[in-house]
Amino acid sequence: MSNTIHIEVIYALPEKQALVALKLPTGSPVQTALEASGFLQKYPDIDLQKNRFGIFSKLVKLDAPLRDRDRVEIYRPLIADPKEVRKRRAAEGKGMKKGAGEEGAAG
Repeated sequence: MSNTIHIEVIYALPEKQALVALKLPTGSPVQTALEASGFLQKYPDIDLQKNRFGIFSKLVKLDAPLRDRDRVEIYRPLIADPKEVRKRRAAEGKGMKKGAGEEGAAG
């Protein structure tokens, strides 16, 4: 068994995707990969306390151990909460229907 693992760290930005391949000691945690990637320095908007991180789309904690060929993903905060957007759209839809019904009844 090898003392090293090969992993990738990926950060998707609106205009491009940043990816770096790393070789780390076996058993390294996610945080070590993030620090070794250089992304924390290159992209100051990445905050270890606020951003979320995953391995192949599954959320993980910073101390989660990495395995060979893992892909660590850095997730950006959502601009809008999807639940709130759906609620607002539903409320707007009800308002339109109600308004149309009243207009038809008056006319």
